[in-house]
Amino acid sequence: MTEMTVNMYACNVPVATIWTSPESARDIDAEGTSNPVQLNKWLEKLAYEQRLDLCDGNRVQSQLLYGEPVIVDEIVDEWAKVIAVWQPCKRDERGYPGWVPVAQLKKAERVEESGGFIRVAVAKSQLWTMDGTPKLIVPFNTILPLIDESDDHFKVRTPHGDALILKMDIVRASSIHQFHKRTAAAAVEEGLAYLDLPYFWGGMSSYGYDCSGFTYNMLKACGYFIPRDASDQAKGGEEVPLEDRNRWMKGDLLFFANDEGKGNVRHVGFYYGDGLMLHSPSTGQSIEVLKLAGTKLEKELCAVRRYGQREGADE
Repeated sequence: MTEMTVNMYACNVPVATIWTSPESARDIDAEGTSNPVQLNKWLEKLAYEQRLDLCDGNRVQSQLLYGEPVIVDEIVDEWAKVIAVWQPCKRDERGYPGWVPVAQLKKAERVEESGGFIRVAVAKSQLWTMDGTPKLIVPFNTILPLIDESDDHFKVRTPHGDALILKMDIVRASSIHQFHKRTAAAAVEEGLAYLDLPYFWGGMSSYGYDCSGFTYNMLKACGYFIPRDASDQAKGGEEVPLEDRNRWMKGDLLFFANDEGKGNVRHVGFYYGDGLMLHSPSTGQSIEVLKLAGTKLEKELCAVRRYGQREGADE
């Protein structure tokens, strides 16, 4: 049965994966498509070949964080065809398209004027019910409406109702587009907190990032919503001369393409300075700082783009 809808929903699990189609999820992915989601159990089950198949089998597109809004265009049985509106994408002007289990979404309620928004600024933070019961662990960059505050906690609106979160884990802003904007160099510093975190295709959370999910999220942490995919990121921002490395700055995005830089963009990372790059490499590897000289990537370099403020800007 197919039901046509055009509605706003919100992700109601800590991390929901956006699949290419309802048929993309395998039996082994059950912990990743359930509610409650069991992210660690799911990731631990996936051997290298099964992780690689998420990419090579074109199974996974992206991910949503708790409370992240989506447009639901269609519901087919237990799956929703969604648009992730906070993730710009050339394939749909509204946002990033794909499929999410209906169980991992909740119909968005009409929101009255809130007291602004909070963003989780640590790798993971505990969310508490109003009576002090631990509810969910939410990942880095989760954004939720702010209702009130006490000495130690913010009261926030969530898909599960009002909840509490520790102030020490949080930054706040009057709107999702008004979080304090910092330099792209600060995005690199944010990224260093995730050194040795295993790569995950389509990953958009502190449980695992892919290359462009990593750059997207570290710049999001500095106040910017950039395109989701590397190929789109390579067309945005400010162009930086590829051949003049003296003009590269910490936090610039380095892009790499097949056929020694002449083909399609396939990878992105942050310029770290001194010929180094911070990136989430590929399945089976982990986030690292890499010396470019002498690597295959050095020959594939195809573009340098700058997002956010310049070094030396007021932070």
